[in-house]
Formats: sequence, C-alpha cells, structure tokens
Amino acid sequence: MDKLTCLIVAAGIMVPCSALSQTTVSLDTDNTTLVLETVSGKAPGILYYGSSFDSAVAAATLASAGFKSSPAYPAFGLSGEVEPAVSITQADGNRTLDLRVIAVEESDWEGGRTLVITSRDSYYPVTVRNCFRSFSREDVIETWAEIVNGNTSSRKSPGTIVLNRYMSGTLPLRVGNVWTTTQYGSWGDESRLVCEPLTRGIRMVKNVDGVRNSQTSRGEVMISLDGKPREDSGRVIGAALEWGGNYQLEFRCANSDYASFLAGVCPDNAEYYLEAGETFRTPALAYSFSDEGLSGVSRNFHRWGRKWRMRHGDVERKVLLNSWEGVYLDVSEPAMDNMMADIASMGGELFVMDDGWFGGKYARKKDNSGLGDWFPDREKLPHGLGWLVRQAGSHGVDFGIWIEPEMTNSLSELYEAHPDWVLHAANRTPVYTRGGTQLVLDMSNPAVQDFVFSVVDNIVSDNPGITYIKWDANMTMMEYGSLYLKHQSHLAVEYWRGLESTLDRIRAKYPDLTIQTCASGGGRANWGVLPWFDEFWVSDNTDALQRIFIQWGSSYFFPAIAMASHISVVPNHQVHRTTSLKFRCDVAMSGRLGMEIQPADMTQWEKDFCRGAIADYKRIRPIVQFGDIYRLVSPYDGLGVASLMYVAQDKSRAAFYWWRLENLYDSRYPRVRMRGLDPDRQYRVSELNRIDKRPMACEGKSFSGRFLMENGIEIAPVVHDVEGMPKSDWASRVLLLESE
Repeated sequence: MDKLTCLIVAAGIMVPCSALSQTTVSLDTDNTTLVLETVSGKAPGILYYGSSFDSAVAAATLASAGFKSSPAYPAFGLSGEVEPAVSITQADGNRTLDLRVIAVEESDWEGGRTLVITSRDSYYPVTVRNCFRSFSREDVIETWAEIVNGNTSSRKSPGTIVLNRYMSGTLPLRVGNVWTTTQYGSWGDESRLVCEPLTRGIRMVKNVDGVRNSQTSRGEVMISLDGKPREDSGRVIGAALEWGGNYQLEFRCANSDYASFLAGVCPDNAEYYLEAGETFRTPALAYSFSDEGLSGVSRNFHRWGRKWRMRHGDVERKVLLNSWEGVYLDVSEPAMDNMMADIASMGGELFVMDDGWFGGKYARKKDNSGLGDWFPDREKLPHGLGWLVRQAGSHGVDFGIWIEPEMTNSLSELYEAHPDWVLHAANRTPVYTRGGTQLVLDMSNPAVQDFVFSVVDNIVSDNPGITYIKWDANMTMMEYGSLYLKHQSHLAVEYWRGLESTLDRIRAKYPDLTIQTCASGGGRANWGVLPWFDEFWVSDNTDALQRIFIQWGSSYFFPAIAMASHISVVPNHQVHRTTSLKFRCDVAMSGRLGMEIQPADMTQWEKDFCRGAIADYKRIRPIVQFGDIYRLVSPYDGLGVASLMYVAQDKSRAAFYWWRLENLYDSRYPRVRMRGLDPDRQYRVSELNRIDKRPMACEGKSFSGRFLMENGIEIAPVVHDVEGMPKSDWASRVLLLESE
C-alpha cells in the first residue's frame, strides 16, 4: 500500500483505511442492492447488482457464493485488455492512469442515499470521484464520474491533461443466457426494437448526430439475465444515459466469465483538455433492476422519470390541436382562428401554431428561409401574436407556438448580421442541409446562448398568454467546427453545456411554461433533455399502425405522459395508409392525446366522434399519464394483435388497450390476460369509443382482478359492426376497468 492518507467517511465517522484490509459498501433501494468493493490502495470494484439482500453480510455472502469483483471504473494503461471507462494523456505525455481508493463518503438525500468513492493516481495529480445516488422507492441508481486535474498529495505539479475517454459508468454481467434489447430507427420509424443474445466480441450502439441523438439509435438498453426477455417475469437490468449529445454504449464479452457494459459520451473526436484545477463531470447513467421482466423495469423508470427527471411530471397534459399537418406552412389568421374554434368545440384545451408564422425580409414561405427571425410575418398575421392569443382565450383554449431557436437559414436577417454564430469549420465552405440553406447555431458561444434565451423571453413576455412551446431541432451537426471555441474537440460537449445553461435561464424565468422537445420527430427522446421539457414528439410519422410499434419501443423507458400522440388525417401523410378514425383515436389515447389535422376538412360525424373520444380520454387521463404500464402482447410477437394496459397506483382503475394489426382470413387471436390488478377486487368493465351496433358481452359486467389476470376477456367481435358504415381492416378496443 502507498503512503497516501486514506479515510472512509461513513455516517459521519472517519476511519483510517489502513485499519481495514477489505472494505465493501452497499447502496440499497427498496428492492435492489449494489455492492462495491473499496479496498484501500486498490481500484474500486463492483461485486453485485440485483435484488436486495442483507447488506450487513454482503461481503461474506458474496465471497462464499463465488462472486468476483470487477473494475467499477477501469482506467487505461495498466490493465491489459480490460475495456477502459477512462483514458487520460498526462501533461508529460504519459497515457497511463493508476487509480487507488482513498476515501468513501456516504450521505442521505431526500430520495435515498449518495455514495462517493474517491480514488487518486499513485503518481500523477489526477483524482476521480465515482458517484452513486439511489432513488429508493423507484429502484433506480444513478452513477457518474468527476475527474479532477490536481490534488495536494501528488509528487507531480498539475498541467493540462487530455481526457481521451470519459464514460459515465460500467456494469459487469455474468456470462450466460444474457440477451440485450436495443433500439434503432430513422425519420418516421423511430424506436424499433432489436433483441439478441449477448455473444463473444464487442457490440456497440452509438450516435454522432451532435444535435439529435435518439432517431437512429437510443441511449438506453434492456439487459435480460435469464434468456430471451419476457414482459412480466425474469431478471432484467435497464440502463439509460442522461445525455442529449453523442453517446456510446458498449458490451465487451471476451475470454472471461464476465462481460462488461459501459456507457457515456462518445469519445470520437471529443478529446477534452482539462486545465489544472478543473473538474469534468460526466453525464449520469441510470440503472434499474427488476425480477418482473421488461415491464417491471419500465415501471421503475416511468415512476423515477415522472418524479425526479422530467419537467412537470405530476401535472396532467392538455389535449391539443397542432396546426402542422392541417396547414403546414400556410399559416393565416383566419385559418388559425377557425382551428382554435374547432378544437374548443371538440373539448380540446390547447391550440399550437406550428411552423410558418414568422419572418420579415425573408418570410417563411418555404422551409429555406426565416429561421432566426422570430417575429410575426405581418402578411400572414397582420394583428400579430397578441391577437391570436386573445382569440384563443375567447374560444376557451390555451395558445402555444412552434420555434426552432438553435437553427438559422442563410436566408435570414440573423445570419446576415451574425455569420460567425453558426457552427462552421475555419477555411471551409459552409455545409447546408434542409432547404439548401439551414445551419446550426453554435450553442457553445455565450452570445448565441443569450440570443436563444431572448427568442423565448421576447415571445412569452410580449405575449403572456402563451403557455406552450414546441421546440424543434431539424438539423444534424453536419459541420464540426466552432469559431468561438479554443479546442475544437470540445464542441460535442460544449454545445450541450451551452444549451443546458440556456434552458436553465428559461426555466428560472418561466417555470410553468409547457415545452415539447421535437427534433425531426423523435430525435430528442432522451433523459438528458427532459429535465427542461415536459414531453417529446414521438415521431413525425402519425400513421396509427406504425405508431403502435414506435410508441411500444418508446415505452420501454419513457412514460405515456411524455409521449405526444396525435390523431391525423387519412390517407396518412407519411405512409398513405387509411385506417378508421376509431383506430386512430384508440392508438393516440395510449399517450398524451392530441390532434394533427385540419378540422375544417372533417365531417360532422368525425367531429362528433372525436368529441366523444376526447371526453373518454379525460376519464382515463390520470390512469394513462400517471399509472403503471403493463405490456401484454407485443406487436413484435407476430400474433396479429398488440395489447397493453395502465393501472392506477392504488389499483382502483385501469385502462386496457387492444389493437388488431392485420386482417387475414381465418386468423386466430390470443385471449389477453391482464396484469397489475388487485386480485381480490371486483372490476366493472366498460368500453370507450364504442362504435359497434351491439356492445361487447363484457360491457357493464364485473370480474375479479384474479379472473382477469388468469383468464382475460375475449375480444369479440374482432371486426367492428357499425351501422351504415363499411367494415374496416383495422379493429381496436379500449376498456375502462373500475373497482367496485
């Protein structure tokens, strides 16, 4: 052991590490335990993560059961083939790091406990703090690292060091019948699931978009420890990176009994220069364990997210109409006024005016001009925003507005005045994308941060009736360059630090504003941005059938209250599919309900049906937005149906969804067993959005929770029989269960 003075700080008592030959510390939630090895003078390790047991006997129990310690934060240079979580180039060019535990500190916070393991390099002035925080009731544990350039006991004076790799955390996985579920996608097809066994080699999920990190892949993963994943049984670990920028998830399964999982900021072209005395904090990585399968982990993340990680997670979301698919860029005062009146007449609570409302010299006639000039186009809106806000109030609805404040067009007054504000590599011709003119503003630049803050501040302060903002980001970081930053490799991190700082200012001044994050659809569905946002636009694809798949994948880590799900026109604008209005309503009602349609084009019957659907949704809104999810039949199972349900926290009510995905002659669909109910309660069943001439046999009947969970209800008929209307390819049911 070296001569470093080592202390363990636990419960306020300081004990010299030299007096302890072996030390373990535990971090517990209500149902899980994480056990870490903290041997003085050695690197920290992870011994166990899983269901809870008596942590007082953890070390003896785990040792006698053959559990082995794996590095908790492996460092590059002295550990052979171990995949490093951290890699540093020292000031003198040395690329090794030798971290040794010097202190452990434990403390309480309102949601659980925190644990900080401090390690120092044996020679160089580098300190690393591995931090853990438990959320006891939600069974979630966060981990992150704080890398400090400098300490008082080193034999070397600190100079500038380079962080080549700075992951957030790692977990060892015992090799066996382990499966992973990751997500990939594209515009209009986000959150597609990939389920496969963990085999030898290296598997990686990464994103280098720079601005939108959840469209082509997702920074979350489900790890099933007992074979092919199941929804309601089996041990599962869920991991989610709390970061809006580039990321990398890795699985390394080599010649060992243990595989390793690491996650953090993608190190590609992102070396970070850390000056003497500076500290770099990585994004947090959130874990959750459940022995109730995939849905069990999802319920943990949903509860955690609503309570601790997303904006206004305890406030019901309003039913809204968004103007985009109704009029696209063809915004006008009469059209907006009529749409507000229509959504009010159907029971909606909010109207959102989308793209097309702004610009002066370069008015927003097409998508190639005007971004950055955030004032009303007086040809389209001669009376300005204030008149629209007042009109919304006269109709009895709130008013919201679309902006894309991180972007500009070369055809804009903003770009003419500040060409140095965009991301641009010196000595290169600017790279344009959408419309041939779009560019990304450099959020690392404080002047740009001030401008983006002023966009929101001016709009909301000048029009205090605006209660909702749709914040879009439709371009990737095509050009890697900043005219502001000294170190170009800092851009991937400093862009997001600048954006977060700006959002902090916005939220400090406008804490009650509802803000949706949108990025070419679902490009920003991540726990890195939701502390500042209330919800995300799941996808630009509003086709009800494909939305079942997209929202299914999104539900793995995100609650329904965060998922904006809208009723749109048919044929659908993205895939040109025609589905029934009931089917579209029944799908949209499984998230935060809204409409993406021009009501002026609807028939009176369609308006009446939507009025009823909105009223029915309000009956189940508290269950859907705050209840526990149980995914029952996956659309990926190939059974021709998909089904899920939400159950109120007190199990007094539930909302059950069933969708038929295909129409083949002589098909046989499974009877779906329900989950999450109180077995000893009686539940009265009623169907919402009913269109059939005759009610289902279960209508108005009562069943015990035990019967519904063991047997389910026969969904019949599977083809709707509607008076005076043709039968549809698509069928769906929404059932409300209320305890008696």
